Amino acid sequence: MPKAYVFTQYGGPETEALVEQDRPVPGPGQLLVAVRAAGVNPVDWKQRTGYQRPGQQRRELPAVFGNEAAGVVEEIGEGVTGFAVGDEVFGNPVAGGYARYALFPVAVTAHKPAGVSFTDAAALPVAAATAYDGVRQLGLPTGATLLVTGAGGGVGVAAVQIARADGLNVIGVASAGKKDLVESLGAAHVPSGPDFAEGVRALAPEGVDAVYDLVGGEVLEAAAELVTDRAKLITAGGKDIVAGLGGSPVVRARTAAVLDEVVRLVVDGRLDPLVTRTFPLEEAAEALRTVEEGHARGKIVIEVEGGAQVASEGDLVSEVAE
Repeated sequence: MPKAYVFTQYGGPETEALVEQDRPVPGPGQLLVAVRAAGVNPVDWKQRTGYQRPGQQRRELPAVFGNEAAGVVEEIGEGVTGFAVGDEVFGNPVAGGYARYALFPVAVTAHKPAGVSFTDAAALPVAAATAYDGVRQLGLPTGATLLVTGAGGGVGVAAVQIARADGLNVIGVASAGKKDLVESLGAAHVPSGPDFAEGVRALAPEGVDAVYDLVGGEVLEAAAELVTDRAKLITAGGKDIVAGLGGSPVVRARTAAVLDEVVRLVVDGRLDPLVTRTFPLEEAAEALRTVEEGHARGKIVIEVEGGAQVASEGDLVSEVAE
């Protein structure tokens, strides 16, 4: 039977397990996909603790981890058009992507270009798409200055690159150990910590034109003091307090059209998903701990049954020491 990495109840890492499950059957509007790679994100472990997006139904347990994946279409559900068995795709699974097989809703599934590896494609539907939605939401003119907090994580590195491709000046707040990474993306680096605002003011004495926050809490509150127009303060990390600061959450589109736009940036060389480390499905626990404990640089991806080897020829996945 095919394997999947699940949580059996809501709680901590002790609830996780690698199990065997029946192969799913696609329903109307769904694709059955043989997964080649699955991205790892903070929302994955947060869902294990019981986190739910507004309006989201509580998941049936055991629940498979993972909110983004890439693979090959194996079966097609009723009413599906535009996809065929054998198509290479990526998107947001219905109920988890850390598995040999997953169901994908066609509404948030896109075709993977031949020149993009499964590993890179699996890193796009959550982090890169969130970054894309936020930068488009801000709608800044060329030459404006954007402050990105949490610039060294999966969403952050994508946001920096997309903003730079739009001709924006970017200041990225990240740990001192991620200085080289942030600067390699074309952003000015400011070390994270209680005094980060002073570092930003040294680079932008009159304030920044916008803030894309990925941290929340006290970092978001301090960043709000740096932006000249609070309408240009958005967050994916502090949705509970941002309205009180005059800003707003990142508005997610969650459409196949956005996935097409994001992967086009990759094909054009304007966006590198920056997959810095990969793990086999059997080591999903370690992959998740790397993200949950805050040690990840860029994106962490789980490869299923040699996903990197079945990727397009010539695509390489680099591994960066933590």
